Amino acid sequence: MDKRTFVIGDIHGALKALEQVLERAKVTTNDTLIFLGDYVDGWSESPGVIDKLIELSKTNDCVFIRGNHDALFYEWLTKKKDNPAWLFHGGQATINAYRSLSEATLKTHIRFIESLSDYYLDDKGRLFIHAGYTNMHGVEYESFPEMFYWDRSLWEMALSMDTKIKESDIRYPPRLKHYKEIYIGHTPTIRIGKTVPVNIDRIWNMDTGAAYKSPLTIMNIDTKKFWQSNNVNELYPDENGRN
Repeated sequence: MDKRTFVIGDIHGALKALEQVLERAKVTTNDTLIFLGDYVDGWSESPGVIDKLIELSKTNDCVFIRGNHDALFYEWLTKKKDNPAWLFHGGQATINAYRSLSEATLKTHIRFIESLSDYYLDDKGRLFIHAGYTNMHGVEYESFPEMFYWDRSLWEMALSMDTKIKESDIRYPPRLKHYKEIYIGHTPTIRIGKTVPVNIDRIWNMDTGAAYKSPLTIMNIDTKKFWQSNNVNELYPDENGRN
């Protein structure tokens, strides 16, 4: 089988959904997996998600991007810093799930979170990032690294774009000129009534709302064929997720 590269959207503690999409896409150890961040917060299996990602890193070529929820989780893990907004938006489910874990497991998960990348740029000029960036010259020039996992202006710009404008036009957004494609998560496509990956110009939004009542998505970045889990609330019927 040819080597494939897959991108996976925001998981938010939904281990069952992650296992479903890996199975449905028939992922093998020959495949590369690029995860866009937000592995925790929402559903009850955040520790299991991180264990699974660590397991996959031993069998596959993997890229793990840092999400804003992963950054907030790291603050709690290392500083026991309670952020009220984080607790409300899924953090409490993560804290509950981590209460019974051993010290050794906690240390392993801390090392994993510390190893996450702010972004990944492949040899074909495709950028993978959790949220976005603000510098018109590209990610390498970003003055505020937190924007990599907090920015929404990149996606908001895409939504407001006149897609008929060509790159040669002065009105074409300079931020987009540097990359062949840009894969993001962070802002669920359900906000615009979609539960599938959304492509605008060269931006692909892969967060299809797995934290809520929608599926997790994995996509082959070359063919653009994608597979989805069941709606995640169906996999965790006794939980609220971030709903």
